[in-house]
Amino acid sequence: MNRRERALLSFKSGITGVGRSGPSKLLRSLATSLKSFRSSCLSSIEQSNRNAELEMNLFIYCRGCLLISCGLICALQPLCGTPSQTQDKATAGSQSVERDGQHDFDFAIGRWKTHLSRLQHPLAGSNEWIDYEGSSMVRRVWDGRANLEEFEANGASGRIEGLTLRLYNPESHQWNQSWSTSNDGTLSQPMVGKFDKDRGEFFDQESFQGRMIYVRWVWSDITPNSCRFEQSFSKDGGKSWEVNWINIYTRVDDAKKTH
Repeated sequence: MNRRERALLSFKSGITGVGRSGPSKLLRSLATSLKSFRSSCLSSIEQSNRNAELEMNLFIYCRGCLLISCGLICALQPLCGTPSQTQDKATAGSQSVERDGQHDFDFAIGRWKTHLSRLQHPLAGSNEWIDYEGSSMVRRVWDGRANLEEFEANGASGRIEGLTLRLYNPESHQWNQSWSTSNDGTLSQPMVGKFDKDRGEFFDQESFQGRMIYVRWVWSDITPNSCRFEQSFSKDGGKSWEVNWINIYTRVDDAKKTH
């Protein structure tokens, strides 16, 4: 029973006691009951008003938070986009980074003299190198999307006659290079890779002396009149590399006429 209900009960009790009390006592009791009932009513009304005000403030606060959240979402959505839009933008960005590398080997077109240093026994802990002097002729095919190099060199260990076929794959944006010598007359497994700025790296995996190794070709130090080629082997899955073939190219014709 709340305060207002208790006051009302007291007020009723004061009225029902009129037959048992005198008029003056009844008036005093009635006045007391009315005062208590009035005070209880006012207190209840104030409490109700405070509750209503609290509810109204809470409603206004929640509505403000909701409006701020909606405003932030609307403002940030053009910047962030939906997850699918973000994914689409990332995919489009990665696709746009892929450049056309079909002319990456244009620097090699023409006639060169070469100095070759070859490691006599690769992956055997040897440091015995053999030098060769030679020449190279690179011809453009398919407007630069392929080329053919004829290479020959003479040294203390004899003569090397080699041929390299290079083909550009426009779908993967990569080059394939296959090597052959006059001794076997077959093309090797393609070395696959591409150029990053002025450095080209190409890889394959093949058998060497009864075990599988990684092979890497690197083109570097490229200028209009010179370049460097290296071949390396790795027997530990590419963690370390041993260089076994270094060929330094020096142009002997006019680079402007060959491009």
